[in-house]
Amino acid sequence: MFMHRSLLVAVFLILFSALQPVLAAGDKASGFRSTDLPLPRFVSLKSDRVYVRTGPAQRYPIRWVYERQGLPVEITQEFESWRKIRDSEGEEGWIHQSMLSGERSVLITGDDLVTMRAEDRPQAPLVARVEPRVIARVEKCTPVNCRIEAGGFRGWVQRNFLWGIYANEEFN
Repeated sequence: MFMHRSLLVAVFLILFSALQPVLAAGDKASGFRSTDLPLPRFVSLKSDRVYVRTGPAQRYPIRWVYERQGLPVEITQEFESWRKIRDSEGEEGWIHQSMLSGERSVLITGDDLVTMRAEDRPQAPLVARVEPRVIARVEKCTPVNCRIEAGGFRGWVQRNFLWGIYANEEFN
């Protein structure tokens, strides 16, 4: 009996060690992790007409349509060529990867105009006041501010008024 149990343990250990590469691949082997890019991560919409579906395939119904090219969205999950995204309002759905761009953008948040300054300091000259819900291209960020470009204006905005960049994310 002891010999039989030892043989079973040995077989189990051999099988387990043989399966280690497959187990280590985790979600990637199942299709739920298609890239080695970090999750979650921000990207932007590549087109001004992007269909958001209830699941990761064309057979799933369309929940809504985005009509804002450059809108930042957060990828929270991957399945083959589909990405589950979340928008600034917390809505989630699935988008085909071909409709997403790695170019980073941000959305101006809040209810009031946001001050854009010429330099990364509070007393720098005013460049513009940016309206809420404006999409801007983000160039770089310091711990407090981000340099953005929107509507032909370029300057620094406090990062707490931006959606599309993580709080501690360093960006150049």
